[in-house]
Amino acid sequence: DTLKYEGHKYYRNATGNKLEIELKDDEIRATLHYQFYDNISAARTWTSIDNISTENVGLEYVSSFSLTGIGKECETAKRNKMKVSIPHNSWCREVDWQTYTLEELGLHNANSFSMKRINIFNTGTWSTKEHLPMGALADASNASCLMWQIENNGSWQWEISDIAGYLYLKLSGPTENENHWHKELKPGESFESIKTAIVVGTDFNDALQQMTLYRRKIVRYNSADASLPVIFNDYMNCLWADPTTEKMIPVVDKAAEAGAEYYCMDAGWYADGTWWETVGEWQPCAWRFPGGIKEIFDYIRSKGMIPGIWLEIEVMGINCPILPQFTDDCFFVRHGKRVIDHGRYQLDFRNEKVRRFATEVIDRVVTEYGVGYIKMDYNIDGGIGTEVSADSFGDGLLEHNRAYIQWISDIMDKYPELIIENCSSGGMRMDYALLSQHPIQSVTDASDYRHMAPIAAACASAVLPEQAAIWSYPVSADNKYAVITNMVNSMLVRMHLSGEIAGWNEEQFALVKEGVRTYKAIRDNIKGAVPFYPLGVESYHKDWLCAGYKNEKETYLAVWRMDTEKDSLDILLENLCMPAVTDAEIIYPLMDGYQVTADSESLCIALPERFSGVIIHLT
Repeated sequence: DTLKYEGHKYYRNATGNKLEIELKDDEIRATLHYQFYDNISAARTWTSIDNISTENVGLEYVSSFSLTGIGKECETAKRNKMKVSIPHNSWCREVDWQTYTLEELGLHNANSFSMKRINIFNTGTWSTKEHLPMGALADASNASCLMWQIENNGSWQWEISDIAGYLYLKLSGPTENENHWHKELKPGESFESIKTAIVVGTDFNDALQQMTLYRRKIVRYNSADASLPVIFNDYMNCLWADPTTEKMIPVVDKAAEAGAEYYCMDAGWYADGTWWETVGEWQPCAWRFPGGIKEIFDYIRSKGMIPGIWLEIEVMGINCPILPQFTDDCFFVRHGKRVIDHGRYQLDFRNEKVRRFATEVIDRVVTEYGVGYIKMDYNIDGGIGTEVSADSFGDGLLEHNRAYIQWISDIMDKYPELIIENCSSGGMRMDYALLSQHPIQSVTDASDYRHMAPIAAACASAVLPEQAAIWSYPVSADNKYAVITNMVNSMLVRMHLSGEIAGWNEEQFALVKEGVRTYKAIRDNIKGAVPFYPLGVESYHKDWLCAGYKNEKETYLAVWRMDTEKDSLDILLENLCMPAVTDAEIIYPLMDGYQVTADSESLCIALPERFSGVIIHLT
């Protein structure tokens, strides 16, 4: 309440217009930053705090964005019809959007202000273990939708409530109440909050399209990934973290025949027996590769593919053989003891020795093994943070988060042709602090194509289509419809091939190759496409799913029939973001039983079996 307006700046820069508002009291100067973007209804926002006093100032909460007066022109009855969309997230159930009225979440307009908040937050090193760091508030009474995202690879918080009869929205990184964050700012010191983004649209689809355009503005360009190459990874429904030269050769052969352009050796290459608690040395297991690990990577290259490898660089197992080389300050420590989660220690990337060791591992796999792709996984949650060189557990966590982002950025500067995939038990760190650096994101660990379908349908709401890697992993027992749906799941985003590729019959393999060819024919259109959801973004427990992608010239639909007897679906043209459809063509699969027809009002899709899918091109 003591901060007063001091001044502001409004100017042009390389991105667009920038507004800076300066607030001040006797202790601190707060500068509110609003970066606007040309031709996008978006703003990137953050706050910087300077201690201008002669005493320490304790920070417990710093908002990156705050707006009071949402829907201020609405009558109470109309405000009660506003809806908030919240993306729940969990292991193998990622991107689970659910939409509520404010009253359904307990926010009633019964007095001048509420004690109740709609309070969504995440605490720990898994930034998206319960929710994605985004949300949307739609007001149908005036055709508006406000959408936001929080860009931090650790703890964060947002809330909606009311004050003096007005709704407010606040976005923040870690806080003391929710995330154990406290920062002691010494005289002359500064603190910068995490960045957030705000977009506006007429409805959810329109706001999401603006968010998609904004995300493309902040993502680091990677020339090696620009063509959206097809990646084969030998983990899911394939070698299951048990690679050897002997096992890999027939898989490599078939991956190349299927049309893969990268081949990634997944986990287990370092393991001699039980391996979970011994990880961290990152040296190849000799008996797995009698001719050396480089031999199999050279073989992958001889088949016209670029080799890749799996790493989990941020952890060290409690039984890792090189553990005695590292002191306590290399790890997260709480209450005087190293933090253990799931048999691993969490390395602290503020520590120079840790960063140097991690860089040496990358140098070795790139320069000695010849890899051009790294699947960078992360399978623990280091919790609320560390007490080492920190004002609070949350302070240690935030500084580690930022140090890791800087390290990964430095690695990409060093090896610009290296593709590094962001993975965290699938989508447990699906945030745009990490995604602004990584060209590709593993969305989920879901291992069944039927469970994959709702995740695949909704994934582009959370991640750019050209970043969202979805598994296509048929098994030999699959019928032709299951193989097709596997391909449809990944065909309008990023294709991660796997499965029992060496055991597929001729029909199965032909359907996979057809899917890869179709993907390669349309993937250039994915890079500039924005998603939309004709049936709504909520994708779980639905009979039919539909995800649309459009650019200035092309529109594609992925449609899934789930566990329903109804064999056809009608979609109103007004929900397709198109004034008319002159032609509707099925481009995958090219076989009988899949039908699409269009008239002046709607599109009708017929699919032959439960859990079947189709890709449609509209003009």
